[in-house]
Amino acid sequence: MTPATPLLPPADWRDFLALTKPRVLTLVVFTGLCGMLAAPVAIHPVLGFTAILCIALGAGAAGTLNQWYEADLDAMMKRTAGRPLPAGRMERQSALHFGVGLGAFSVILMGLALNIAAAAILAISILFYVLIYTVWLKRRTPQNIVIGGAAGAFPPLIGWAAATGEVAVLPLLLFMLVFLWTPPHFWALALFVKTDYANAGVPMLPVVAGEKVTRRQIGLYTIPMALAAVAPWPLGLTGAIYGVASLVLTGWFALLAYRVAVRTTGADDAMLPEKALFKYSILYLFVVFGALVVDRWMA
Repeated sequence: MTPATPLLPPADWRDFLALTKPRVLTLVVFTGLCGMLAAPVAIHPVLGFTAILCIALGAGAAGTLNQWYEADLDAMMKRTAGRPLPAGRMERQSALHFGVGLGAFSVILMGLALNIAAAAILAISILFYVLIYTVWLKRRTPQNIVIGGAAGAFPPLIGWAAATGEVAVLPLLLFMLVFLWTPPHFWALALFVKTDYANAGVPMLPVVAGEKVTRRQIGLYTIPMALAAVAPWPLGLTGAIYGVASLVLTGWFALLAYRVAVRTTGADDAMLPEKALFKYSILYLFVVFGALVVDRWMA
């Protein structure tokens, strides 16, 4: 007779919070908020709060379902082994129910409180991250980050649509900025945690194509990213505050990316330029999007 599988104790609320990837949520919520504040239509504070709450819940749902599906991979990587599922602090079914419920609630609330356009884009963003990136791309192709990067680029579109009920050129450029920012950002990380990905069998670019190709791709993707970042100013969609800020900030990003692109590493290399690019890339998006809001409100 097969012994019954022991039940895990009820998960702590902190474990449910950890499933939502709070650090990632911060950037998602901020870019969504900036997209909403940059819109030409004023939104009631209560509705604005509701929209941002829906974006946060939707992103949390995507992160939860990602961890539910990738629990086996997370268990094989030092960076993620302490998460609730691989660490054995939660039943997988609990994570699945939490993620599905959170996602459904966020989309329904967005549709009822704001508009169908924002709810539809939110639903697409969740499904894209879970089905296209997590289920289809992550384990199959080194281009997982390139295509999957679209999932994290939706929040500015959602914020704008929540305020206006439609999509315009500026939020599309913001979408492209985040979409093109994602490969240099994640490949910089992948360069200094390559062993983790290799051990887990995840075909990240440094693992399957090597460091040289990855470094070249970081440099190449930075070029269209820079164009997308600066484009709103010459197109007359923003003023000089955003224009100057985007030029300076993107210039520094490009310099850091260039240093990563052209260098070679030796034994026991500390990967300091790669770590510097990864850390700055996070700050970069916060400040660029913040400059956009300041520019719009000072106009």
